[in-house]
Amino acid sequence: MHSDPSRMCELTTEDSLRRLASVPIGRIVFTHEALPAIRPVNHRVVDGDIVFRCHEGAALLTVVEQVVAYEADQIDAGTHTGWSVIVTGKASLVEDPDDISRYEQVVRPWVDLPMARVIRILPEFVTGFELIDGDR
Repeated sequence: MHSDPSRMCELTTEDSLRRLASVPIGRIVFTHEALPAIRPVNHRVVDGDIVFRCHEGAALLTVVEQVVAYEADQIDAGTHTGWSVIVTGKASLVEDPDDISRYEQVVRPWVDLPMARVIRILPEFVTGFELIDGDR
């Protein structure tokens, strides 16, 4: 039984990216038609960058050359423990054919649309925290 509030501890950049890499899905926060927008995407962390794919015509293509935020977490509602990571950085369209091929091998689409575009977020600011059981 959980009785005390959880303690919040800051994570290092390295630990934050490691935890981000441990989950398959996150949420990208961006501006679309002058309004805030959030989309869930399946991602991979490759060489410290966040990589995901999208289809032609997707609203996500508007993130290219924008500063975006990317968030993922794993928090247990019952124990109030877990972690959350937020990355802020510039999104770019991957255009190098070798990079596209490499990323297509590691980022598999979850939907049955042709995901012809690859987007990479270059982390500039990485913040993460862990909620630890207050009883410990």
